[in-house]
Amino acid sequence: MYKPFQRYLERSLFENFDLQSEPIPQGLDRNTSERGKSPATIQSWCYRCPEFRKIRYTYIDAGEAAQVFNSVIYPDHHYDAPILGIDLLSFGKKKILVVIDFQPLFRDNAYTERYVEPMRDMYERYGDLAQDLGMKFYDANQYFSKYLLFAKTDLETVERRVLPAFQDYVSSYWEMISKATPLTNPSDVQRIVQAQKDYDQYSAERDPAHGLFSSYFGPAWADRFLYDFLFEDAVPLAVSH
Repeated sequence: MYKPFQRYLERSLFENFDLQSEPIPQGLDRNTSERGKSPATIQSWCYRCPEFRKIRYTYIDAGEAAQVFNSVIYPDHHYDAPILGIDLLSFGKKKILVVIDFQPLFRDNAYTERYVEPMRDMYERYGDLAQDLGMKFYDANQYFSKYLLFAKTDLETVERRVLPAFQDYVSSYWEMISKATPLTNPSDVQRIVQAQKDYDQYSAERDPAHGLFSSYFGPAWADRFLYDFLFEDAVPLAVSH
């Protein structure tokens, strides 16, 4: 269902950036499960390039029961740009959720003007995908922009509206990165290092997908996947104290 999204992202990445494949911890790059009503396969890819220190995306295929495409792209620490976050989830034909955003690291006015406001025209083109849905697991005021696309929708809308919106957000993100000025002051760079670590910690502690991973692949594998790959800069709570 979301393979066209994955193919577009891959093609666009390889066309625009000098990608290098990044190793994924053993056993986390691919897994299969027979636990559910239908077999489930999870597969992940990871790259880096001068502009992005980590490009990761994951596809879960459990037939009609579940289709999930998730991607998070982290700028290099010499850029203070937002993180690109994408979640496309389908649990049957009637339960489809779309999340696409430039996730801001900071919320001050200067940062918002530089990185968030340029999204406005694009966001307004896809206003039907910006539904006022309550966030169950996250604080909408942390790591989400006011131009977030967040919608419950259907298969026809995914093909007709979500795919073009996804393509626009991705290409606009590449353009934003191409115009960003690299940071040179070590203290500024360290601020970004910490901000991205904070993002990982926040995300790992709240990610609802952990339950999905556990149900298909077991809690031990899900924990490794969460902390050793998805949010590798996060520290498990039991260890952090």
